[in-house]
Formats: sequence, structure tokens, C-alpha cells
Amino acid sequence: MAITAALVKELRDSTGAGMMDAKKALTETGGDMEAAVDWLRTKGLAKAAKKSGRTAAEGLVAVAVDGGKGIAVEVNSETDFVAKNAEFQAMVKSIAAAALTVADLDGLKAADLGGKTVEATITDKIATIGENMSLRRMASIEGDSVVSYVHNAATDGMGKIGVLVALKGDNAEFGRQVAMHVAAINPASLSENDIDPTLVEREKAVLTEQARESGKPEAVIEKMIEGRMKKFFSEVTLLNQAFVVNPDLTVGAAAAEAGVEVLGFVRLEVGEGIEKVVEDFAAEVAKAAQG
Repeated sequence: MAITAALVKELRDSTGAGMMDAKKALTETGGDMEAAVDWLRTKGLAKAAKKSGRTAAEGLVAVAVDGGKGIAVEVNSETDFVAKNAEFQAMVKSIAAAALTVADLDGLKAADLGGKTVEATITDKIATIGENMSLRRMASIEGDSVVSYVHNAATDGMGKIGVLVALKGDNAEFGRQVAMHVAAINPASLSENDIDPTLVEREKAVLTEQARESGKPEAVIEKMIEGRMKKFFSEVTLLNQAFVVNPDLTVGAAAAEAGVEVLGFVRLEVGEGIEKVVEDFAAEVAKAAQG
């Protein structure tokens, strides 16, 4: 695979590594971006491996709660201008309400919305507003109580990031604090017990190579890996993270003090994981002028 300047820049932006180090990493790994990040981390050349998905779609995430059930839906549009449109927002709100009555995304697409299915309603709205739209995701969660939070709210109950937190027990104020923590920190999972095994193995492989490059005895290396994995879990799992409201406590410990247990969370961010095609502004204006 050709190692282009754009590929090198992408790797530099995501890791903070130098240009030559980024180029070497890509050369060594045949242009595989993930492998190149791991190569840089193994050599201690990556400041961070933060690879958040590049946003390709605009739109809104809406949340709705009914007793012990909460749902979040993502409805995409081509531009942020449409996301601010009252007609679009009203449709998204009605879709979120319908989501409380179904089990999954397919059920939501087929759900009734004033005599039409949700899918047909979106199709009609595409024709009237003149911009492509899609119902991309739905997530639900249940507990004794569910608390919602919307970051960068465009209107009540919808915005760029929607979070739901399910609790055993009832403490709305604490639940909202945890939801704000989730919005800001974006944990990978609730605890080490439910984190993606692939993510764990990948991290362990990188940490093992880093430890072995120290040249220390195998017994010492094992202890190093154990300590570094513990630190990894404290950074990416919600219950083990330092609570943003009180960093002296983990979220799990803070929940115990608040008299509740955090059962789970949902976090949806508009367009995450979809690559966005970016045109320079002059080209975009010229394209629009040509009709």
C-alpha cells in the first residue's frame, strides 16, 4: 500500500508522533493504520492512541425516559442546518417517543407514526426538506430508574450527544452527574467484566512489547504488565474511572456513597464512526454556484 502524505498526517494527528516516526510506522506495517498506532506505542513514540471516529453525518441524538426504561436514537441529516430545523426536530422527537414502545431498530422503523411507519415518515421528510436523512441507531437501557442527559442540546431532549444511565435505586441528581461524566469521558464499558475482549488483548499485546523492550526479567515484566493493565481498566471502564465531580473517588465508590448502583449506560454521539468527506470552502461555493 502506498504511504501517502495524507496517511502520514492522519497518523500524526491521532498519535502526536513526529512525521518521520509516523512514516516509518506506516512503512513497517504496510500502511495498516491500527497496526501503525500499536507500533508507535510499542516504541514509546505515540503520545496517545485516541482515534475517535471522524464525523460524516450531521443530525440529532434524542433521548426519552419512561419510568425504568430509557432509549436513545440517532437520526442523521446531511447538514447541521437541517438539524436546527423545527420540522426535523419535531420528527426526531416523535421517533424517540415511538422507540419507547419497541424492542430494536427494525421494530422502530416499522412503528406507527400518525398512520405511517417511521421509515415512510423519514422518506416523506426527505422529499419536503430536500436533504437525505436516515435513522441510524437506537439503544435502550433499563433499571430501577434511568436518568438522561443531552450535551450541546439543540432543544429539549435532543442534541449532539445523548446519554442514559440506569441505576439500581433512585438518585436522579447523582445519576445526572454520572451521565455528564459519561458524556465527557466516554468510557469503553461499565467494568472490566464487560469490556470488548479484542480491545483488552490488543492493549495487553502493546503493553507486553513495551515491557519486554525494558530488558527486565520475565517475572518483573509480568508484574509490570499487571500494573499497567490495572491502570488501563481504571482509564476506560466507568466504575473504575475517577469521578469528574469528585476525583478522589471512583464512579463505583461514589455510587455506593450515593446509595445506588450503576447498572449500565448508553452514549450516542451524532455521526461517530462515519468518515466525513470534506471539501475546501472555495470548491464548495463553486460547486453550489454551478447548480
